[in-house]
Amino acid sequence: MKLAYQAIDKNGAMVHDVTDAKDAAEAVENLRRLGMFVTEISPASESAGKPKSTDSVGRGKRLKYLAMFTRQLYVLVGCGIPLTQALEALERQVKPGPWKEVLGDIHARVEEGTPLSEALAKHPHYFDPIVRSMIEAGEAGGNFAAMLDRLSTLVKKQVHTRSSIIGAMVYPCLLVVVSINVMITMLTFVLPRFADLFKTLDSPLPPSTKFLMALSEIMRTYWWALLMGIAGGVVGMKTWLASEHGKRSIDTLVIRLPKFGVLIRNFVTARLIRTLGLLLQSRVQLLDALRLTRVGTVNHHYSDLLTRAEQAVTRGEPISSAFSREDLIPPNIYEALRNGERSGQVGPLLLNMADFMDEENEVVMKSLTSIIEPLILIVLGVLVGGVALSMFLPLFDLTSAARGGG
Repeated sequence: MKLAYQAIDKNGAMVHDVTDAKDAAEAVENLRRLGMFVTEISPASESAGKPKSTDSVGRGKRLKYLAMFTRQLYVLVGCGIPLTQALEALERQVKPGPWKEVLGDIHARVEEGTPLSEALAKHPHYFDPIVRSMIEAGEAGGNFAAMLDRLSTLVKKQVHTRSSIIGAMVYPCLLVVVSINVMITMLTFVLPRFADLFKTLDSPLPPSTKFLMALSEIMRTYWWALLMGIAGGVVGMKTWLASEHGKRSIDTLVIRLPKFGVLIRNFVTARLIRTLGLLLQSRVQLLDALRLTRVGTVNHHYSDLLTRAEQAVTRGEPISSAFSREDLIPPNIYEALRNGERSGQVGPLLLNMADFMDEENEVVMKSLTSIIEPLILIVLGVLVGGVALSMFLPLFDLTSAARGGG
């Protein structure tokens, strides 16, 4: 029979295709031998007739939905409520919208006898392969409630990390925006009024004042060219970032930034080892766990690291042999992973290290932002003060000359 499938290949790319097999289990096994991790499979005719979820909800909102879904479902199922009733309760308490429609579809499919993991696979935009694999492992292992608890912890950590980063950057970004607006206002509205005064005085101007007046004239006369240049720069930057070379260049830049590079590497490492640890603790096969973790990793340096780990495991080598890069993975993580392999407790050790790194990252983030905020204020003060001084210097010179002449 022909089966339509969705799978992740060795390079982490999503593949949609059709294969011939006796049943779904045989098709999954055949694709696994080809190095593909199947996330969804169904008869070709059925798959063709059912649309995929194409909701354009942002990642931040998706994570919040997912955190609410996993946590509340864990509480309800843990209290002994049947899964269908728990899903119905979740659907009822959600306001009308795309998310409610998703929950309604999942509830309907589960009532028809479809496993929850398969129902979630119909909405890959909301439920990524990692979530679906952990749910499937919980269904197969008979520890569904415990798996939901682990999954909710993972998503909650992701939401907390994202919120911490955004919250820490809001005030500095606001200061930068205010600084830019203040400078534009002074150059385009305030300085021209002084320029007319300087012309009537007919006195020599300091170089800084001449420079600002020339800059003000350019901004007021060629504002359209400046806007076009900014728009062209934004479009060009987006195009470049969408290219493979652009993505790799940015990935390299962010982990090599002074001070912030170490923090970014620690954030990425904490998320990587937490995901890998949870998957291993959930009894997901090692190669599948590495592949799923790689799919959820954005930075290509870490994606390449996990690819090398997969190759090492395929050759029969320990995972730690691929995690010995000190420029990406801190030495304590490498040692913990190596000791975990010896004791057979890789998952718990990785989770403990992830908790430790999250706490350290939060402290470092607060320390850096506490330093950045006064620095931005100082720079803003220097810029505004410099512009103000350049505007008033000619007046000071004129006053001094008048007193000397008197």
